[in-house]
Amino acid sequence: MKSIFKASLAALATATMLSGPVSADGHAALSGDLKIFLDTSNPAPRATMEDMIARFNELHPDLNIETNVIDREAYKTQIRNFLTANAPDVATWYAANRMRPYVEAGLFEDVSDLYEDPEIAEGLASTKGALTIDGKQWGVAYTYYQWGVYYREDIFNELGLTEPATWEEEKANCQAILDSGRKCYTIGTKFLWTAGGWFDYLNLRTNGFDFHMQLAAGEIPWTDDRVKQTFANWRELIDMGAFIDNHASYSWQEALPFMVNGEAAAYLMGNFAVAPLRDAGLTDDQLDFYQFPVINPDVALAEDAPTDTFHIPAQAQNKDAARAFLKFVASADNQTLINNGDNLGQLPVNAASSVDDDEFLNQGFEMLSTNSTGGVAQFFDRDFPAEMAKAGMEGFQEFMVKPDQLDKILDRLERVRERVY
Repeated sequence: MKSIFKASLAALATATMLSGPVSADGHAALSGDLKIFLDTSNPAPRATMEDMIARFNELHPDLNIETNVIDREAYKTQIRNFLTANAPDVATWYAANRMRPYVEAGLFEDVSDLYEDPEIAEGLASTKGALTIDGKQWGVAYTYYQWGVYYREDIFNELGLTEPATWEEEKANCQAILDSGRKCYTIGTKFLWTAGGWFDYLNLRTNGFDFHMQLAAGEIPWTDDRVKQTFANWRELIDMGAFIDNHASYSWQEALPFMVNGEAAAYLMGNFAVAPLRDAGLTDDQLDFYQFPVINPDVALAEDAPTDTFHIPAQAQNKDAARAFLKFVASADNQTLINNGDNLGQLPVNAASSVDDDEFLNQGFEMLSTNSTGGVAQFFDRDFPAEMAKAGMEGFQEFMVKPDQLDKILDRLERVRERVY
């Protein structure tokens, strides 16, 4: 991997060029201190970030870089404090509504100027919406991973099914699977968030990304007829008996054997499910993946792709160096390096990057880079405030078990919305 790092330094250097004084070696002249706070405390992500910072420092030897790695859970509780007093120059965080409180409090720097660079504007187009508030961009993304429908290709082949592109095709496939004595989908809702994934996709496909984000921001009542249509679409599957029985008793991992054993044909899940499915014995000839199908052809396809980001605090002391670092982070070559191999093992955000030769990473990269023009959501419990997210996911689980209770559930969620926002 070190040889790859050295080979890519020339290309990475180009990504850091900014207007202004240039040093003798052709790099933008940067000096002083650059303080970077990271929440990548697990061993592999920490090593990846430290290697990346070292490569940037090699390009800018006059820059004194100080790195502070904080445990991820502790970071979440400390971020507001350190953004307010003694702010670093660069800090990791998350996109969309998770960054909104710090944008609205004036604690993150507007970096819209970086998106005037064609490489960033074109390369990071899929995540620009998730980093945009009030028409301005407030950071850059460095990694994400896809969600979608992972399915038993061998079962589809046995039943003569093809990957569905529309909701009608999805339901027709499901009926054929049910007729074969299997369930369409495995799911474990014991810890609630998996039901949030189903709501996200059904709402994104029924009403679109902008509507979903307005709902997340508390601007739309839960009793709105458009929200009810999302649940009506969901109920079509529930009434068919599409989901495994007793799913509220299982965690997401405990629901995997239903797919491994062939009792269920598919799982709406993030790409992190692939490794345990392979470990359980499924081969790539048995597994495949498809993008959640179109429900409303009038809305562009949007995806759930939880995205990790870098930001410049408003009180940063070395904003020129911080901007150069964000350009470096966003470059196609750097994103290829940090996401592949033994590093983050996820997807580069830059569409000009390349990915490891893995079937699911390649499908996810193509989907997110070219087939998700509607926007990238962050997942229900990241996009919605914590109290609203908890109540929402409790309601989703209840709805899946007792769909006749929908009106009561939505009334309850509406009361929470009125209190939270």
